[in-house]
Amino acid sequence: MLATMTETPSFEPRVKFFTAAGMRASGKSTGQVGTLIRNGVLVSIGRGIYVPAAVARQFASVPNGDHVLRAATALVHNGAGCTVSHQSAALLHNIALVGEHTADVTITAPGDRRRGRRHGVHTYVNAVPASHVTHKFGLPVTTAARTVIDLAKSLTFAEGVVAADSALHQALTTAAELRHVASQCRLQRGGDRASRVANFADGLAESPLESLARVVFDEGGLPPPELQVPITSAENQFIGRVDFLWRPYRVVVEVDGAGKYDADPRLARKELWRDKALRRAGYEVLHFNWSEITTESDRTTEAVRTELRARGADPAA
Repeated sequence: MLATMTETPSFEPRVKFFTAAGMRASGKSTGQVGTLIRNGVLVSIGRGIYVPAAVARQFASVPNGDHVLRAATALVHNGAGCTVSHQSAALLHNIALVGEHTADVTITAPGDRRRGRRHGVHTYVNAVPASHVTHKFGLPVTTAARTVIDLAKSLTFAEGVVAADSALHQALTTAAELRHVASQCRLQRGGDRASRVANFADGLAESPLESLARVVFDEGGLPPPELQVPITSAENQFIGRVDFLWRPYRVVVEVDGAGKYDADPRLARKELWRDKALRRAGYEVLHFNWSEITTESDRTTEAVRTELRARGADPAA
């Protein structure tokens, strides 16, 4: 399963909240606050934290809006200096994640705080320079580059690559910025892995499955393919853009996500005709699905290697 990328509305609402303590200080009694909640004027988003009903309605239509509101609550309860980070920051930036994302809110706190999980909040303790912090929905959030590097430090290499490729593909950061932030975090736990992710990342990958396939091909010892290559016929007619191409051997690999053809069965027929056109132009086409990339990677790599060898690649490749 994937936490997929979705478009953020062009207008980004801000979290405007009230605290119980703040309302008491302004003269409102507990009974008055209760009346505002019962009348639908205020909506509770956490212990002692409320937002106006209009704000709650706005965030109901925002991707991951519920998580945004819970992140706001986590920041209030954990004090000044905390920043939304890691998986929660990825959700706020719409950076792709692998797997079902945890319901926990993830934040990073200054060095004098306690790390760990408590009350649905996972707290990391680390230094976050001001240059690594931006604001989303009015909340302090690690920048896209720092978010990717934090994920790369704490997750597997493949999961880090998915996040890095996603951020680059959406132009949320640049390769140079990723490498710079990785260099600043190199002495932290997982810093070496983060540097590898930053150097391996490629914004041409258009989906998490393509990113995972890149890792599988690399770890399987295959020569690096080109990504998202337009192919034309001998008559210079455009055939299509392919996910992966080993140009010297005219080998094409396409990765097909789960349900690709379910929404529109005509896509399968179109894909079949395109494969025929590619083969007429001298290319061999291999297709792999999610399961073949993620759970049968050795078999998948060997299938590609066999085809490359059949077309003249170095047998040692």
